[in-house]
Formats: sequence, structure tokens, C-alpha cells
Amino acid sequence: MADPAVNYPATIVPVGHVEPVPRRLRGFIEGRLVFDTQRAFYVWERPHYPQYCIPLDDLAAGASLVDEGRTGRLGPGPARRHALELGSLSRPRAAWIWAAGAPEAIAETTVRFSWEAVDAWFEEDEQVFVHPRSPYTRVDALRSNRPVRVQVDGTVLADAPSTVMVFETGLPTRYYLDRGFVDWTRLQPSDTVTSCPYKGTTSGYWSFTSDTAQHKDLVWAYDFPTRQLTPVAGMVAFYNERVDLSLDGVLLPRPEPVGAGHEAEH
Repeated sequence: MADPAVNYPATIVPVGHVEPVPRRLRGFIEGRLVFDTQRAFYVWERPHYPQYCIPLDDLAAGASLVDEGRTGRLGPGPARRHALELGSLSRPRAAWIWAAGAPEAIAETTVRFSWEAVDAWFEEDEQVFVHPRSPYTRVDALRSNRPVRVQVDGTVLADAPSTVMVFETGLPTRYYLDRGFVDWTRLQPSDTVTSCPYKGTTSGYWSFTSDTAQHKDLVWAYDFPTRQLTPVAGMVAFYNERVDLSLDGVLLPRPEPVGAGHEAEH
């Protein structure tokens, strides 16, 4: 049972907040440029992370937005939905243009694209996956010689003399272990693949079946993480919400499950 005292903040930025993006942003569809801007805004429509808003003047030549006749409200204010057309390419329900009543910085002059409507997003020359990175999220990977032991339903699955601890804003601490200290005879690989804008794309997941229960996708690895997370390359971590994890011989309370809507769960 999770310790009720262990809670993690959902966000430190209020919904509706708007601020400039100090980075060049570009978006591509099928290799063709959709926008290129150094004047974008972060807009928090919901907790956890922002969306990018692109100035309409910074759309690429040949890119146009077609009003689909639907008005909605996205966090900070009203917006109208548009399709995106780029030459012979068409993406319906691709974008929202902020209308009067939204914050002054973005109203009637910027567009918020659906993440899935754009094939590739770049901050400067680095591609970003899943969703925009929040400027208020920090991820640190620190080596530690503190031993870690992992048990599930009374079975020891890992017993490592050291760890790399990953501290990410709003998430429980994760403990990455060298593979040589994991009992692979008890784990089964799965086909699950997930991505995180801060850590990259997973290279594997593993499940564990005890005498009493199946624990699906309990373990994961990043063999080729982002450069900020290179210390965890090739190592594995367990969902400590779902295992009995001891650090320095002390059993840690299981953290509360991450709140719904937070894509970067691990």
C-alpha cells in the first residue's frame, strides 16, 4: 500500500500561463517544412507540460490553414479549428488558431498545432518526441554506490551494489540497475515501446509472473537515451510503485501512482 505522505506535484505552472520560447522551433510533414520560428510561445492548456504556439507569420511558404468552422476552448481561451494544407498534402483537424478572448500575446496571431499533425518537431537541431518539453521540468541522472534490492511477491528480481538515480520533476525517483544484477530467468520480454521527451525511446520492457499474479511491463530500459540521460544507457529500472524496493537496506514506501494525463510515467 502506498504511503499517503508520498505525493508528487502535478505541476508548478498554472493552466493558462503563456511565456516566450527562447529556442528556434521547426516542424516538418513528410520532410517538408511547415513552420520555422524563433518567436513561439509556451501555452499551458493543462497541467504537466505546455503546448507550442507558432506565429502565423512564420508558417512556411505553401502552408495554409483552412477554417473548419468549429470553435472550442483550450485552457487559456477560445480558438477555432483549422485543417493544414501543404501543397498536395492535407491534414484535417490539425490546428487551432487562438481567437479574441485568449491571452493578448497569442490571440488571433498564433496557431497551436496538434502534436500528431506534424511528423517531426525540432528544438534547434534536436528532435522532440511525444510532447513539448516543459522549461520547468528537470531530469538529473546521478551515480550512487547505495545498494538496491527489488522484490515482487516475495521473489528477489534484482540485487545491485550500486545504482543510477534519476530525479525528474513531478515523478518518483527511479533507480536504474546494471543488467548483471537482475534475475533474467524470471522476466519475460514484451513488445511494448514508449517514448519520453526527456529520456528518449525505450529499447525494451519485461514482465514478471509470480505464483499469484502477472506483473506486465514491470521493467524497462533505454539503450540509447537522450544525451542528458546517458548514464542510464543499457541499464534497467523497475516501477517502484509496483515492487518492494530497498535502498541501503531500508524498504522504501511505494510512491503514489503518477496522476492521469502525465505521459512521461517513468
